Amino acid sequence: MSLGEATEPEKMEGAGSWDVLEWTKIDPISRSVSLVKCDFLLEAEEVVVEGYGVVLVNTDEAGTVLVTNYRILFLSEGTRNIIPLGTVPLATIEKIGKIAVKGQSVPRQPEKNPSQRLLQVIGKDMRIIVFGFRPWTKQRRAIFDALLRWTKPAGLWDLYAFVSGPSKFRNTNPKLRLLNEYFRLIGRRSHRASMSIVEDCSFTVGNELWRISSVNANYSLCQTYPFALIVPKSISDEEILQASNFRARGRFPVITWCHPGTGAVLARSSQPLVGLMMNVRSNMDEKLVSALCSNLSGVMGTRRKLYIADARPRKNALANGAMGGGSESSSNYFQSEIVFFGIDNIHAMRESLARLREYLDTHGATSSDGMSSFLRHGGWTWGGGNLSSMSASVSTLGDSGWLIHVQSVLAGSAWIAARVALESASVLVHCSDGWDRTTQLVSLASLLLDPYYRTLAGFQALVEKDWLAFGHPFSDRFGLPTISGGGNTLFELSRQSSTGSYSSSPMRQSSGSFTTQATSSSHSQASNNSSPIFLQWVDCIAQLARMYPLAFEFSSTFLVDFLDCVLSCRFGNFLCNSEKERQQCSVSEACGCLWAYLTDLRNSEGKSHVHYNLFYDPSKHNGPLLPPAAALAPTLWPQFHLRWACPSEAQVGELEAQCRNMAMRFSELQKAKEVAERKAKEVAATVESLTADLLRERQLNTSAVNLAKKASKENAAIKRAIQSLGFKVHFSGNGDCTVDIEANPPVSPQVSMYSYSQRESDDPIQCDEKSDLSVSITVVGDEVLPNNPITRVCESLCPMRTRDGGCRWPDAGCAQFGSQFVGLRANFDAFDRLSIYDSHFDSDKR
Repeated sequence: MSLGEATEPEKMEGAGSWDVLEWTKIDPISRSVSLVKCDFLLEAEEVVVEGYGVVLVNTDEAGTVLVTNYRILFLSEGTRNIIPLGTVPLATIEKIGKIAVKGQSVPRQPEKNPSQRLLQVIGKDMRIIVFGFRPWTKQRRAIFDALLRWTKPAGLWDLYAFVSGPSKFRNTNPKLRLLNEYFRLIGRRSHRASMSIVEDCSFTVGNELWRISSVNANYSLCQTYPFALIVPKSISDEEILQASNFRARGRFPVITWCHPGTGAVLARSSQPLVGLMMNVRSNMDEKLVSALCSNLSGVMGTRRKLYIADARPRKNALANGAMGGGSESSSNYFQSEIVFFGIDNIHAMRESLARLREYLDTHGATSSDGMSSFLRHGGWTWGGGNLSSMSASVSTLGDSGWLIHVQSVLAGSAWIAARVALESASVLVHCSDGWDRTTQLVSLASLLLDPYYRTLAGFQALVEKDWLAFGHPFSDRFGLPTISGGGNTLFELSRQSSTGSYSSSPMRQSSGSFTTQATSSSHSQASNNSSPIFLQWVDCIAQLARMYPLAFEFSSTFLVDFLDCVLSCRFGNFLCNSEKERQQCSVSEACGCLWAYLTDLRNSEGKSHVHYNLFYDPSKHNGPLLPPAAALAPTLWPQFHLRWACPSEAQVGELEAQCRNMAMRFSELQKAKEVAERKAKEVAATVESLTADLLRERQLNTSAVNLAKKASKENAAIKRAIQSLGFKVHFSGNGDCTVDIEANPPVSPQVSMYSYSQRESDDPIQCDEKSDLSVSITVVGDEVLPNNPITRVCESLCPMRTRDGGCRWPDAGCAQFGSQFVGLRANFDAFDRLSIYDSHFDSDKR
């Protein structure tokens, strides 16, 4: 819909400091909803409401705000270009709030300082932005109401991912990709997954230690586990059914990664239900866990050690005993050792990231409280973009606690990887439910152990296996509707007082007083299960990529773009809480695929795309990464944490930027070289063809010369032979010659024509040119006498001569000298008139 109020004064004549904007002097300009059909809208994206003359307080930039069914768009007033800072996908919004700020009043002129209408938007991607609206209009209310409506859809199917459909980024069935990864893990690479084997459950293959089980094919055993599971070969499906009752939510121990050489495994589960007294046991569970510790290869009768890694603090694990949970006792599990990592729960992570976000917004160059305006004008000395990603380490950001939590996850994962790689031990990891901290640890440890997961294809396989298939509740953690909760209860935006909600005020008290009228969050405080667990895991990967710049095929830019796609919910891969729910909603058929979208981006530029790590060298790190504890000192991830608060710090390092520019230049030169080489090959082929043609012409010329010489010699020989008979021979320029025979009696002349034709049969080159020699001989005599030389020759040699001295072929006009015909100009018409009975044989011999 469009705003009726948008016809009031709305044009911003410049973007100066927030406090010097004179709202009352803005000239009224009528607007039309002409931006609805702009090219920057995505497929099925529609504009819901518009607001003109809006100021982005962070940068003091005026423009237009559009709310669509997918995102907030902020367009620059002058250029109409999209401003990235003010453009936020609706699913990425965590909180929105309306704030009214009153400026310092002027005596007897209170109307000169009306309240400034602000709208604060807090994103899950570390941004806090504030839009300023003109007073005496209802634009802010319209924008706020639209955001409330579209950030809390009535149901899962109202999300943009379902509205837009799969488009060109179609998804294949994720079950096939999961099975292919299982086949790789158990060493059955020759097997390829298909829908037929999924439907008839014929994927239950294995090796000497492990097998793929279909015990959960219909999700009846555990609704949050995948349809296929890797379990010890020595454990039957009936025993698995019994063991599942001893673990919270039925998430019994299963294998998530196995070492191809030593047989050591990473396994995951939820907490055991040992009870308050920690004395409840399960024989089937103990047998299943014991089966994870196969014998050490090469050492007969020696079992490998088992570590049970509890991600929680010890006190939290004990406290869970009051609710029936708890932790294992090493005395109940043979040759095992229990380790507690002390990683805090989802609520601590959520609050820690919120504090970090506020800290960065306060100290960043584009603060949402408008202080950047005062700093630029020299009015303040506080804050102002003093943030440095390298100086902002664990010690300086200790109040937020975020980097300490990241360090705890990194340390726990590195410890697990070291036990598997150095001791060939098996490790069982769990927390309370086994889908948050457990997923972080096992997936990060797998990435440290297996170089395949450090490639782009392996990263996708890792995320789909450990995060999606094993039921990390993405909808709950991102604050999205689910099919299990009905869409409204799990995604309730409630208006409430914001007293104390924002430690960083939208406007400082020195510039006036402020009152927060209403705020909104994605959950009520009592039932808020959102938490940046997945974001924290990607942050850990970015820290490892900084420590090992040659070990990862993907770049930090890829991780940022990947997170943006996940948080935006533009695609359906990360909707719902489990594989079962995504299957019920037909997500893979109804929504686009994030992986196909990212692959399409990379294919557009090849290896020079920013998603590829320029320094990747798989030969340098073709084994496990085992970082020492001293190296696990994380810093801010500038490309993600600082890109909104301090854009200059968020840029990639100078060396990497130079290398990427050089790589792009090299790629361009490589393409130019290929074009030049292709043209050179074409020219070479042309030259070669012309050379061959020239050689053939030379050969033809040589052959013609030789034929001419041979013909000349033959002509001379014939001439001498004819002259020896007393004839006069005259050669014409066309190759004909005339032979004159003179006698005393004048009689009517008899003319004989001699034609000689020679064709070089052994000429190796067949062409249109014919090497023919034609000689015509005209014989003129005074009388025809029996002693005439030609008559004698004819009588003695001609096969057409009759016994009575006649000629069976009088019109042939031929002559023959000696044993050689000297030309024959045949009269074929006369030849045809010869009777078949004419012969030189006697009649009595027939």
